[in-house]
Amino acid sequence: MCGRAPWTRPGSVANDLPFKSLRHDENFLLLPDAECHKNPPFLILLVTSSIPNAGARMAIRQTWGKERSVGGRRVVAYFLLGTTANLREQAGVVAESQEYKDVIQKNFTDTYYNLTLKTMMGMEWVHRYCPQSSFVMKTDSDVFVNVFYLTELLVRKNKSSSFFTGFLKLHEYPIRKTGSKWYVSNKEYPGDTYPPFCSGTGYVFSTDVASKIYEISGCVPFIKLEDVFVGLCLDKLKIRLEELHSEQTFFPERIQFSVSRFKKIVMCHEVKPSEQLSYWNSLVA
Repeated sequence: MCGRAPWTRPGSVANDLPFKSLRHDENFLLLPDAECHKNPPFLILLVTSSIPNAGARMAIRQTWGKERSVGGRRVVAYFLLGTTANLREQAGVVAESQEYKDVIQKNFTDTYYNLTLKTMMGMEWVHRYCPQSSFVMKTDSDVFVNVFYLTELLVRKNKSSSFFTGFLKLHEYPIRKTGSKWYVSNKEYPGDTYPPFCSGTGYVFSTDVASKIYEISGCVPFIKLEDVFVGLCLDKLKIRLEELHSEQTFFPERIQFSVSRFKKIVMCHEVKPSEQLSYWNSLVA
């Protein structure tokens, strides 16, 4: 058996922060109101966000992240955040959490290269607090999600366990160029190719997979690229990636908006807060 990964070890991590959380329990600083026992969600949207991106979070709350029922199935969204040394910004996050009750936070610095910690925090939260849900989507705050079509496709897929889907990356290799945002050293990852993984812009999995990744994560060497790290966990678990639909529905890049096109996508990337609102309003009109 492997030891628990460092980000999953309980510990009193809030002592060095000058605020009290809404519900402080060992290693989470902020927790949402989830009601998973009474009214379990069909789909949880876990949105990685950075502390200054309050505008993007507000746009998502007003559009695809707003709690709703899709065909009688509950869909909810929560935001994953690290911490900052800026006390005013941190106080703002606490106030935001008190108002909207949709923030999940732990005590690690909120930077791009801590995205693996942020994602694993989301997996741990689902495992500990919302295992009653059916599916989880991990995505980013500059992504547009068509929750109606996603829910429809998940119901149609009719697979409730060991399921993982997204934009499949089956033959990727480490980038060794030091100036690259995705640079990985031989020491960090000595292999020539990565196991299959899904683009971190948005992937979807059955809730049991969150618990399995959480449990196995201590056996997997840490890598700062969160989508690759999740792929390494899935490889160890022998969970194979699957397509959600015969046609492409996950777009890890920006695509031109049209109502007819966006009715048949799950997600697309590089969407500004103002576009979230205009795209959503056009789609639901």
